[in-house]
Amino acid sequence: MRIAIAIATAGRQAILAEVVGDIGLQTRLPDRILVCYSSPDDVLGLENAAGLEVMVGPVGLAGKRNVLLDAAFDCDIVLFIDDDFMMAAGYIASTLQVMQVNPDVVVTTGHVIADGAKGPGLDATRGRDFLLSDRDASDATVMVDVHNGYGCNMAVRMSTVRDTKIRFDEHLPLYGWYEDIDFTRRLGRNGRMVLVRAARGVHLGTKSGRTSGRRLGYSQVVNPIYLARKGSYDWSRALKSIGRNLLANCARSLYPEPYVDRYGRLGGNIRGLFEVMIGTADPERILKL
Repeated sequence: MRIAIAIATAGRQAILAEVVGDIGLQTRLPDRILVCYSSPDDVLGLENAAGLEVMVGPVGLAGKRNVLLDAAFDCDIVLFIDDDFMMAAGYIASTLQVMQVNPDVVVTTGHVIADGAKGPGLDATRGRDFLLSDRDASDATVMVDVHNGYGCNMAVRMSTVRDTKIRFDEHLPLYGWYEDIDFTRRLGRNGRMVLVRAARGVHLGTKSGRTSGRRLGYSQVVNPIYLARKGSYDWSRALKSIGRNLLANCARSLYPEPYVDRYGRLGGNIRGLFEVMIGTADPERILKL
């Protein structure tokens, strides 16, 4: 099976270089490495890297990932990783083994050893330390069914993508909050979505290149409602997600973390709730905030 690694990037040239460099440590190398960017500065110094294919795409994660899907037309599997996700050496081999042995699996996602997105973020050195200290010996065939793929590391079966013509929803602009849930839930109607325990990695959670707090807060409310109305996300999960983020932003705005714009997120939450009530809520309105 041919596998492509697909990376959408924005504003993280230094960490992208680290991630791309470490792909060469995989026990099973990818057949293609695709990187989609919007600004030339995003790939400065990487344009001529051996084996790397760079392509320009629209601003926004969903649009870039659609460009990557189109570019990977000749591959059987596309593995989407964030530009700050570092894979353990056996990640690709484990993913391919599961896809080969289980033709009903259409989406896989790996086990995140450490997730810097839940804190101040990790640098590449710390990420490698986590990978080196990980002593898990899970068999590659060990799988657990999951609700959706996690956007920082998820592989999709391209034959299913081609047959269904499912795309990332570009009505979810910029950071594309929950674009991974929407895409994999729709794809998952055609087969299984599983966590592969032996496919392991570290999400650095790099803070540069992130959406503003106000925009993110708006998306935390409006995007789940949009997806629930669309039918790709359960209403119960959507409401729980909104409630969880609203409570967190309220509580932590009293003593905000230095790396999180809690006031901005809370303001965006309130704006989103107001627009939901008056019927003007739309994910694309973050472009005007």
